Amino acid sequence: MLLLPATLTVAEASDTLRMLQQGLRDQQGETLVVDAGALKRFDSSALAVLVECHRLARAWGKRFEVRHLPPKLRDLAGLYGVAALLPDGRSPASQSGVA
Repeated sequence: MLLLPATLTVAEASDTLRMLQQGLRDQQGETLVVDAGALKRFDSSALAVLVECHRLARAWGKRFEVRHLPPKLRDLAGLYGVAALLPDGRSPASQSGVA
């Protein structure tokens, strides 16, 4: 499982994405998991990073999960229409591999 930092804004997005890409390559199993529990300060760049992780997971033939996504970030994902790309592992879509 990969961990997001406490702050993920436009200033940290490139470095965070680079770190996550390396970690995703090394993560074993059929599901790539990112834990957002530490995330306290963020902007829409956090969504861009997570959506890119989702894209990479799908390109590698894997499922993607985001655990402990802050409610405000989930709301923002809904506003932008990308909430379905950030399954939490409890929804039927993420369990069936559809995202």
